Amino acid sequence: MQPERDYWPDWARFLHKRGWGEMVAALLEASGPLTIFLAQAMYIGQPFIQGSVPSAKLEALTRLFEDQDEGRSFASYLREDTHS
Repeated sequence: MQPERDYWPDWARFLHKRGWGEMVAALLEASGPLTIFLAQAMYIGQPFIQGSVPSAKLEALTRLFEDQDEGRSFASYLREDTHS
């Protein structure tokens, strides 16, 4: 298991509690290469976001957006997740 995936249960819980799990999964699958732009925006915004999000989680999320296969894997995880 990749270390970034250690955050997946927390992220899935957060998304499912708000009813966003299916929507985020669909966006990750449908957005394809556009997620790379989101990752770049996160790199640029990192100094502003870091105070509210631990840097390790922020880096893991950014890597998830950079890697389309990982994004699709997380989308599948969201759909299968029972931690909600």
